[in-house]
Amino acid sequence: MSADAPAQKRSSTAIMSTRLEPSHPLPHRDPAEAHVLDNAAWASLNGPHRHLAQTVGSAARYRTDVSPFVAVADPGQPQSWSDLAALVGAGNSFAIAGVPTLPDGWATGQSGQGVQMVATAVEARTDPEAEPLGPADVPEMLELVERAKPGPFLPGTVEMGAYYGIRRGGRLVAMAGERLRPPGWTEISAVCTDEEHRGQGLASRLVLHTAAGIGARGDTPFLHAAAVNTGAIRLYETLGFTLRRSTLFHFLQVPGDR
Repeated sequence: MSADAPAQKRSSTAIMSTRLEPSHPLPHRDPAEAHVLDNAAWASLNGPHRHLAQTVGSAARYRTDVSPFVAVADPGQPQSWSDLAALVGAGNSFAIAGVPTLPDGWATGQSGQGVQMVATAVEARTDPEAEPLGPADVPEMLELVERAKPGPFLPGTVEMGAYYGIRRGGRLVAMAGERLRPPGWTEISAVCTDEEHRGQGLASRLVLHTAAGIGARGDTPFLHAAAVNTGAIRLYETLGFTLRRSTLFHFLQVPGDR
């Protein structure tokens, strides 16, 4: 779950403090019909992110250096959970989203309520200060994540999609990028700003810049936020994101008897 934007003030003057390029139209999809997003990780791991996936039967996961997220084809089928146990291994940790009810014996961890939002009126635009980030920038990205706490970000997360940052005095102080990629959609994630640079609209600018790249290839942006992160949710709404649904995020361990 992205968690950085709460500290961003929603002032339009802050968002526009640096010259932005003209806005780019995004593909429009009715969020009520976006059923692929109900199991976004599964669709991503069996679609555009297949090269990052490890699978056993009806369970899939990202490489452990890329993301802690796993997915099952059908959470209502016991075989999916048996496949997941074989894939992850007893006692090992993982994250899974969009599963309303866990099977007996699997509630060994933490759960949190989240929201899923989709771009319905986002005026995506490129930003001249947004710098592409790649493998060479990972140490700096991990340092920023440690300071800003946006959510799971690992050394290989940068392989999931395009990432962008803004620097001040040569130091990376804000970033955003792409995470899940179910067909036709791309999740904006890792949105974070160093505490001393918050309130300047940097996160908003990077979200719009990332959305422009997503739209350029014909995808529609979406994102997740913690339900308690009301500041972030309000900010995303001002940028043109609409609540699609509530969802649960589980951070669990495979039961030892599996």
